[in-house]
Amino acid sequence: MSPAPSNPQKTVGAETAHPAPAAVGTAPPSRDPGGRTVDVVGIGADGWQGLAAASRDALRAAGVLVGGVRQLGLLPDECAGERVPWPSPLRPAVPKILAEYGDRGLAVLASGDPMFHGIGRTLAEAVGPERLRVLPHPSSLSYACARLGWPVEQTEVVSVVGRPLERIAAVLHDGRRVLVLSSGAGTPAAVARLLCERGFGATRMQVWEQLGSGRERSTEGTAATWSARPGDALNVVALECLRDADGVALGTVPGLPDEAYEHDGQLTKRHVRAVTLAALAPEPGQLLWDIGGGAGSIGIEWMRAHPSCRAVAVERDAVRAARIGRNAAALGVPGLRVVPGAAPRVLGELPPPDAVFIGGGLTAPGMLDACWQALPRGGRLVANTVTLESEALLADARGRYGGELTKLAVAQAVPVGGFTGWRQAMPVVQWSVRKA
Repeated sequence: MSPAPSNPQKTVGAETAHPAPAAVGTAPPSRDPGGRTVDVVGIGADGWQGLAAASRDALRAAGVLVGGVRQLGLLPDECAGERVPWPSPLRPAVPKILAEYGDRGLAVLASGDPMFHGIGRTLAEAVGPERLRVLPHPSSLSYACARLGWPVEQTEVVSVVGRPLERIAAVLHDGRRVLVLSSGAGTPAAVARLLCERGFGATRMQVWEQLGSGRERSTEGTAATWSARPGDALNVVALECLRDADGVALGTVPGLPDEAYEHDGQLTKRHVRAVTLAALAPEPGQLLWDIGGGAGSIGIEWMRAHPSCRAVAVERDAVRAARIGRNAAALGVPGLRVVPGAAPRVLGELPPPDAVFIGGGLTAPGMLDACWQALPRGGRLVANTVTLESEALLADARGRYGGELTKLAVAQAVPVGGFTGWRQAMPVVQWSVRKA
């Protein structure tokens, strides 16, 4: 990105924009004999003129054209099929659309590359990839990186289309480049506010509107000085992240600073948390039960391990449950599900876990056995305690199920008069086991 201008915002109009690259098409396979193939055609802001021949042919031949109102409006009259706008909400409507129009030569319009944060994934899940013919167009990511000179493979992408804006917080690191796929004209200002709240007000922002069309333009400035009025709804926000001098550095590995959390003392402390997450061993796509959530730190850092990791925090105290939600949003994982209630009573209502952490409630009757029974083969269970009574339960569980018992002791240097000495924290006994 170019150096920050003296004027906080600078707008570049279409007359100075880079020319759009030629559209790229894919030779389509033959339709299946039953005519049940669904064409999924990517289209950009440049509309019909930017489409490859294969995409144009598919749209001309379609008996039914489904897409957003804006997308359908980009098609010329020679696309004579019935035009059906997507209803809202979109995802639940997909099976009905397919059932009603699937045998009439159905073509679905998507923005850019249908398989990049697009409708292509939903359609593939609904009908199977073998029944799709996907004709992609350059995505907004490709266009933006081309304009900025950013390598695509080194650029973080966060979509806030139908998703919480707070997800951006999980990828904020000093010096990183991030592209935000906007949900509308108000997204850039909302992104600027979030960056300032998270200690990244110095971040350089560049908003690209109508990428690939003759109306393309960009506006740039910093998050702290952002005052541009809302522009076109079709935009992406490019960020060159720069942490403020007083911002808190949050790494990519478990063990975030304790001060990153709002808490009332019920917090798995940093060093123990790092060891606990190592024992839980999060893997992409897996689900964690965080029982006795407290401040939610274990579930939050499990989800920060990979964008596809999921977690459910069970917390019986309503005040703490609300606090978990705030911490999750602040640290970039607003998708963490908080279940108010007491375990093990509420565990039967949860989806099956891949791993379980018990940070509280070990002495509740049936807790350990209920968690063990819920785990699949290969699932992990980790439990921490500081009391002798719960330690006895863990020793008994190890005798029945195997695993490892570890005592974790952490001491910190503190002033002792004019000198320095060690203050020992309460030792934590941890049981970790993998189900054979």
